[in-house]
Amino acid sequence: MSLYDRIPNNVNLSEDVRLQRALEKWLPNYLDWWREMGPDGFQEKDIYLRTAISVEPNGWAHFDYVKMPDYRWGIFLVPPDPDAKIGFGDNYGKSAYQEVPGEFRNSLRRIIVTQGDTEPASVEQQRQLGHTCPSLYDLRNLFQVNVEEGRHLWAMVYLLHAYFGRDGREEADELLQRRSGNPDKPRILQAFNQPCDDWLNFYCFTMFTDRDGKYQLSALAESGFEPLALTCQFMLTEEAHHMFVGETGIGRVVKRTAQLLQKTDDVRTVSGIPLEIIQKYINFWYTYSLDLFGGEISSNSADFFAAGLKGRFQEQKKYTDHIAVEGVVSIEAVEGERVITRDVPLRNALNEVLRDEYVKDSERALARWNKYLADEGITARLYLPSSRFHRHVGEYLNHHFDVEGNLISEAEFQRRVEEWLPTMADREYVQSLMVAVTEPGKIANWIAPPSSGVNNKPFDFEYVRL
Repeated sequence: MSLYDRIPNNVNLSEDVRLQRALEKWLPNYLDWWREMGPDGFQEKDIYLRTAISVEPNGWAHFDYVKMPDYRWGIFLVPPDPDAKIGFGDNYGKSAYQEVPGEFRNSLRRIIVTQGDTEPASVEQQRQLGHTCPSLYDLRNLFQVNVEEGRHLWAMVYLLHAYFGRDGREEADELLQRRSGNPDKPRILQAFNQPCDDWLNFYCFTMFTDRDGKYQLSALAESGFEPLALTCQFMLTEEAHHMFVGETGIGRVVKRTAQLLQKTDDVRTVSGIPLEIIQKYINFWYTYSLDLFGGEISSNSADFFAAGLKGRFQEQKKYTDHIAVEGVVSIEAVEGERVITRDVPLRNALNEVLRDEYVKDSERALARWNKYLADEGITARLYLPSSRFHRHVGEYLNHHFDVEGNLISEAEFQRRVEEWLPTMADREYVQSLMVAVTEPGKIANWIAPPSSGVNNKPFDFEYVRL
């Protein structure tokens, strides 16, 4: 682990002079992007951040005050396995790819670019959030997520530079040129072009959209292209915190709303966020995140699996059949004016298999939030909408459903959409609550404090030196 090189790494970068020079040329462009599109107004502040110092499971991170532009962005892969094998697909059991197979070059580059594009996009979406933080604890967590998303960008850029030649270098440059929400040059995936301009949006994003990242990275961590697998395995170590921020963040909002409902039936009168608004935000981000898995029926998913490039979630742990040429998956689709069930060959339904794992994981979080409501004697419950609701890709594209998954007309959807998705008035109300609280130990009234601080520090610790 070369921690003090210009580009910290554990891939012996100094032994590949050409690659080192290419990445050192990319570095100032990255820093320019960070200063332009990273957290606004906090670049020179000391933030109590964790920084990678190892890729071992225990003691991999060090906590200390760091200015974000000085963060140790770098290239960290878990140690390679000299006997690594392709774990699934048509080449199951053969030696893992150490170089990009020519016949899969375009597919593999597409996978890496799409994953890489999500990382800077989320930083751009969250650029202004620091100015309305509910507490220093939350402000620090925002910045921790941001710098680690920046490091995840480095992880994908390393693969592009190291294994894809000129094409890879051009793709790496493009990753710094697209912008979230830009009408002329948007980010690749639509969830990463949506505004994330208040903290309820941020918690829902890190809960649902970063959770998609967990499942995408887990599938890529099984890849037969070993450099990608090793890269994603370490990224998952960092990604866990991002989901923690989202899941506990929404939980704390729900808990506070439940407490305020003990005092009044209308929590708006005491600067709380009503459960119905929380539900609408859940509906919005959950459904956009479902889209990130792709179409329910996908030849790309079949091709990626056959090539040994992208597996299933916990492929080696959960499955015994790693060829997957037999079996079918029942997929719900629209035919005429009704929803039918269609049996699809397993390989063509792997997006849906991965999405199902995501749905089950999300349901677990809902159960925890609903327990907060039950503990306060509140009878209302939050829920996940049908996976057919508000979809923009796949079998449900150009069809309209209610939150229970019933097929409805476009006219009825438009008539009722304000029941299900955030309205401008909802967003403006939430935005009205976004007033920064930056005194150590203090917190905004619309959210409960965390159950514990960061790295065994108390909640009233000075997580950001303002």
